[in-house]
Amino acid sequence: MRTIATEITIDATPEEVWATLTDLPRYCTWNPFIREASGDPVPGSRLHLVMYPESGKPTVFRPTVLVVTPAVEFRWIGRFLVRGLFDGEHYFRLAEGPGRTTRLEHGERFRGLLVPFLGKLLDGTARNFTAMNEALRTRVESARATP
Repeated sequence: MRTIATEITIDATPEEVWATLTDLPRYCTWNPFIREASGDPVPGSRLHLVMYPESGKPTVFRPTVLVVTPAVEFRWIGRFLVRGLFDGEHYFRLAEGPGRTTRLEHGERFRGLLVPFLGKLLDGTARNFTAMNEALRTRVESARATP
């Protein structure tokens, strides 16, 4: 197993961050990593995501939503070919911070037979997550500043 975790503080409430994070059709307007997204953020549903890693070509994923707790957690799992080969459980956790801020934890737990062999491929993942986090912060904070 390998876990990649990032975090960022956003000057907005968890509800404000949640509204942008779960508005999948609008990812194309702000998200540098997941540029295409559709589906319903409902447990058991399948999403359609196109990820654009900083190095490499776009990749289509069809993960299954696991957890949707408004303003708290959004989590899905994606698999390569069959369960146990290369599974990624992606998560976003929001926690209220001081002064109407939100601490966002964004990461993924990778499991499966191929994980030990994909180290190089996974090395850029934290940078992709960080770029997405920063873009999310910019999007939410700029929307909050607009009357």
